[in-house]
Amino acid sequence: MRKRIIPDESASGSVPEGDWLDLDSLAEVEITSEDPDHPIEHALLPGSTSGWRAGQPGEQTIRLVFHTPQPIERIRLHFKETQIERTQQFVLRWSPDHGQTHHEIIRQQWTFSPGGSHEQIEDIDVTLSAVTRLELTIIPDISGGPTPASLAQLHLGGRTKPSH
Repeated sequence: MRKRIIPDESASGSVPEGDWLDLDSLAEVEITSEDPDHPIEHALLPGSTSGWRAGQPGEQTIRLVFHTPQPIERIRLHFKETQIERTQQFVLRWSPDHGQTHHEIIRQQWTFSPGGSHEQIEDIDVTLSAVTRLELTIIPDISGGPTPASLAQLHLGGRTKPSH
């Protein structure tokens, strides 16, 4: 009997795990601050596990500026907090015209609790044909606490090839 293991498509979404855009070659990143021990590359590039952390508390922005307009079909955001109970808010927006206008993709609040919910993963299916900028704004603690923003992972999936 022949058999094969098929992937769980509900868990992996439309873009296979390894088919993320190469942000290192496609975009420049702008950030409001970063902790030298947790640079933004640790959240954007494959193989990194420590993620990004801001160098100071308060609202932070991570902006990807693409060299050429990019089609994007999937966005994965992964936030992790294991030590402090807090409610975070983030807004993810995109621009087709180099930042002259922005279109909101998602705005969300999440309460982290070290004894319970300590991870937030958003896997978002989108149909964006010509993204020139992608901007993530994070308010790490809506009550104004001294917590720096952090991001474990931000990955983007481009247009997938049709399967035959």
